[in-house]
Amino acid sequence: MRVLGVDPGLTRCGVGVVEGVAGRPLTMLGVGVVRTPADAELGQRLVAVEQGIERWLDEHRPEFVAVERVFSQHNVRTVMGTAQASAVAMLCAARRGIPVALHTPSEVKAAVTGSGRADKAQVGAMVTRLLRLDAPPKPADAADALALAICHIWRAPAQNRLQQAVALHTAKAAPKGRLA
Repeated sequence: MRVLGVDPGLTRCGVGVVEGVAGRPLTMLGVGVVRTPADAELGQRLVAVEQGIERWLDEHRPEFVAVERVFSQHNVRTVMGTAQASAVAMLCAARRGIPVALHTPSEVKAAVTGSGRADKAQVGAMVTRLLRLDAPPKPADAADALALAICHIWRAPAQNRLQQAVALHTAKAAPKGRLA
């Protein structure tokens, strides 16, 4: 499974590609940050994020895109920029028919470190260890993108089984049609 992780942001949008399957060693195929100037007009910044993500999709051809789920923050301006960058990433994937999964920060931290309250240094250290890197990816947005991809690889099989079970249960519980 090849996953593009996206840690959305307008100034720095972390991107990272990881390949592998749950229970086996994972491989990092690329990591980076799509940057936009803070003083640029919002529309131009969103176009720059889109172009950057499109380049990553073209180069790495992921099977899935994992995006950090935007959660409420005290700073509305920050959360709006994050949500806008997140929407751009989802749009780019949807345009290509690539499934998108959203993971909360605490889900990602718990999957990668074992604690949903881990700090950025702990996430970076575990990403480095899990991917057998020489040093943590910088900036933290890049490490977070890799953590998102790892989280998705590890959680997707269980999520798929759960979705299949719910669908089967729903189909069995549906009332049978009557013949006239």
